[in-house]
Amino acid sequence: MNSAKHIVTHPALVAGLGATLCTLLLTHLDSWQQHIWLMAPFGATMVILFGLPSSPLAQPKNIIFGHLLTTFIGLGVMQAMGVTPLSISLAMGLAIALMLLTRTTHPPAGANPLVVMLSGQDWLFLLTPVLCGALLITACGWCYHKFISRQPYPLPQG
Repeated sequence: MNSAKHIVTHPALVAGLGATLCTLLLTHLDSWQQHIWLMAPFGATMVILFGLPSSPLAQPKNIIFGHLLTTFIGLGVMQAMGVTPLSISLAMGLAIALMLLTRTTHPPAGANPLVVMLSGQDWLFLLTPVLCGALLITACGWCYHKFISRQPYPLPQG
């Protein structure tokens, strides 16, 4: 009986359940509205948020501002320079530098300039899915850790 309870409460399964519920919400919003709510970097965000909630990389400031800043860089560089090997490379380097300088490092957000530039997004992409999605994922993580996993989230600012 103890082993069955351990399997059900295993941290990996609990994290997987959190990611499942959050992804389910985003996919329903995707199909319900005309805006996209889901993008590949959000899957990696959920790995960190649900699996490693005490990581500095999982904190709301990092998730939200990491995604916003890197997307902004991708959109700005694409508008200024178009999409070339040089502009893609420059956007990646600037996005990483900006996250590090602002202490909003969130590795999944590092893919955002690639997503933006390779799929030809416009400035509305910054609002949906990026801002709305990052806020929703962070809110899901907060609710999930408060009521289900019982892990402290977010960490106190120090």
